[in-house]
Amino acid sequence: MVLYYRDDAVQVTSEAIHAGGQVVALADVTYVWHARGATTLAVRGRVLGRGVLVLLLSLPPLVAVVCVLSLAWSAQDRGEWKLALIILAAFVVAGLALTPFLEVPLGWLDRSYERGNRVHELWVQYHGRETMLVRTPDALRFGQIYRAVQRAVEQQTDSR
Repeated sequence: MVLYYRDDAVQVTSEAIHAGGQVVALADVTYVWHARGATTLAVRGRVLGRGVLVLLLSLPPLVAVVCVLSLAWSAQDRGEWKLALIILAAFVVAGLALTPFLEVPLGWLDRSYERGNRVHELWVQYHGRETMLVRTPDALRFGQIYRAVQRAVEQQTDSR
């Protein structure tokens, strides 16, 4: 027996698919497909959180550009370029010092894109019935499960 995928709720082997308390023998599977399910509140919250995070990451550079332009404009009017350059250098140094701290929110943003923005469903047809085996909003996990099922079914048909 070959194990293609396994987590807490789903197991795909060369003999069967175990998901959600159901066991489907691969020999009985005639068709496998995926569908997009109804969006859940968790998925909407993830998309909203992603938007807020992008906004929060975008605002400081925009404010910095406005401040630099304002500083340059006022320095031109007053002729005090030395003070403007000192302030600008202090902001550049502070910005460079804070750059490593962007790793955490950028990691959150990256993981939110990995998890996707819709609900995915895995369906199989066996014994003339259509059955949904997996429904998840996690795109990465769904892709792993779906590919494992594809490999298992391909190996099953090759061995016939």
